[in-house]
Amino acid sequence: MADQTGFDMLLDESPLPFGAPQFDRIMTDRFLPAFQIAIAEAAAEIAAIADNSEAATFTNTIEALERCGASLSRVRRIFYTLSSAQSDALMRKVEPEISALLTRHGTAVSHNANLFARVRTVWESRDRSALDEAQRRLVEDSYEGYVKGGAALAEAEKVQFAAIVERLSALSTEFGHNVLAEAADWEMLLTDGELDGLPAGMRASAKARAAAKGHDEAWLFTLDRGDMEGLLTFSTRRDLRERMWRAFTTRCNGGAHDNRAIVDEMLALRHERAALLGYATYADYALSDSMAKTPDAAEALLMRVWEPAVREAANERAELQRIASTEGATFEVAGWDWRYYAERIRRDRFALDGAEVKKHLLLEVVIDAAFSCAEQLYGLSFRRHPELPGWHPDVNAWGVFEKGTEIGLLYTDYFARPEKHGGAWMGSLRVQEKLDRPVLPIAYLVANFPTPAQGEDVGLSIDEARTLFHEFGHALHGLLSDVKYPSQSGTAVARDFVELPSKFMEHWILAPETLREMAVPEALIAAIGHVDDFGQGFATVELVSSALVDMALHRCSDDAPDSAAIEAATLARLHMPAAIAPRQGVTHFTHVFDGGYASAYYSYLWSEVLDADAFSAFCESGNIFDPGLAGQFRREILARGNTRDPMASFIAFRGREPDETALLKERRLV
Repeated sequence: MADQTGFDMLLDESPLPFGAPQFDRIMTDRFLPAFQIAIAEAAAEIAAIADNSEAATFTNTIEALERCGASLSRVRRIFYTLSSAQSDALMRKVEPEISALLTRHGTAVSHNANLFARVRTVWESRDRSALDEAQRRLVEDSYEGYVKGGAALAEAEKVQFAAIVERLSALSTEFGHNVLAEAADWEMLLTDGELDGLPAGMRASAKARAAAKGHDEAWLFTLDRGDMEGLLTFSTRRDLRERMWRAFTTRCNGGAHDNRAIVDEMLALRHERAALLGYATYADYALSDSMAKTPDAAEALLMRVWEPAVREAANERAELQRIASTEGATFEVAGWDWRYYAERIRRDRFALDGAEVKKHLLLEVVIDAAFSCAEQLYGLSFRRHPELPGWHPDVNAWGVFEKGTEIGLLYTDYFARPEKHGGAWMGSLRVQEKLDRPVLPIAYLVANFPTPAQGEDVGLSIDEARTLFHEFGHALHGLLSDVKYPSQSGTAVARDFVELPSKFMEHWILAPETLREMAVPEALIAAIGHVDDFGQGFATVELVSSALVDMALHRCSDDAPDSAAIEAATLARLHMPAAIAPRQGVTHFTHVFDGGYASAYYSYLWSEVLDADAFSAFCESGNIFDPGLAGQFRREILARGNTRDPMASFIAFRGREPDETALLKERRLV
């Protein structure tokens, strides 16, 4: 066996089942040299294809490219799993250099003239070739990818393009590091007398966090979204709610981890890159291969939802103000008051008590419920693999079984830690494919739920339980993929289609059938059924305002954009309610500036149109676990990956194009 403390551990497939990484033996200082070796290997493989003297064909060019870079893919997936979920000082130090290496390699591949000529030859002959649907799409996507990567530019423009891409990569890494550092630096230490209103579970988690940092007589709250939403929902202390709200909404907007200049430079560079390729704006460039196709189409959907959402939010605020005034408040309801009084309305009007919900939506119970739903819908079962190491003691590995056969592996990592990025996400350590042999997928889920006290389980809010089901939906998309080519596997679909399986899965956590299986009392089930009856204006305005700001930032064609001014002007034009902040502030908008959602944050709403319509089919059948519909959703949506146009996949499932009516009804906007 190769030296398993050396580079081979990262470059070669692991001897563990599924080729699962040996996380307990990986050494951070081995990553940089491993990347250097893997990139050199991949470059040699690319050169062999580009310099092939035979005429270009689908097999010796497009299919050959699908086989390239196996070692590089392996080490890259491991590194970025750890850098987001279990980063350390050395990893943060080498990440900019690794990012630069990967960017230069990617640009060199895109700008290889011989390689592009071969890809173009195959693309030009696609109508005369015996290609199936997936192969034709692979050819067209490959060609478009090279063009958007600058392959058709003149040599001087290629140099300019490469410099832009490399600088953007460095800025994106710096942006993410700043957000992580800001969250790690900020603390709210409370005393026993400052905990009024907070549920017992929140107190226990805060106490455990404080003790872990040596604060034995305090309760520690952080800038994790769970802490923010919990404190704003339950704390009776308005001053503490304001302190938390202001810290959360102004992250990286000044101070030691200021992202303002980074954002402005990234916007200018993105526009410059798009202009080199002949696009009017970066948004036009980014959306050219999306379902929406154009910024106008995406923005039109957002505005159709915005107007009724603002009206509903105004009605909601009036109700909140009435309650506050009745209790003697002399202030206008502000952003740090909204969740607190909304919780009062849900409790008084619908008997929906958030603290009571947390007692029943225990994390382990919700995990079991997600697995049970996957079993009822798709015939899957999950069995823990305690012998497989994770990247942290909190991580569990699960075998995914169908009819007794193991078809994939799933890692779960649910608790907040300082070395983790915020939020929740799904990723892949290996994607399903069967180009040369069947390769089974390895997916992972990461969240930032409060860490429970020793020996206890943590209670989740409804939104946190939805988050778990959301990311589990992404995981099922990866695990149930059934394609030949790795680049078309699982979640490798259009950005405004990728959220369909995840948003779709959220419906099951609120279903009475699921809640009964979780032993939730009938009275609470009835109350949970009203969870969306109040607050949809607020939630929609939060989301859509962020999407519209994202769109405005990336439709700007100024050489020296001012992101703060664009954001302020956009919100003023929209008449943004003063008591609601966008869900994502520009200076901590990691989806857009340290992720793949630039110009595409609208995709959550676009996908919600698809998912609401898709779920309505189950409602119409009278059985949310309808085996026929579940099998059809699996075949036409989850299994197909990017082997065909996403609209064709949706029509194959639903029998028609999507209807927005289901979304508007779901959000109580009609």
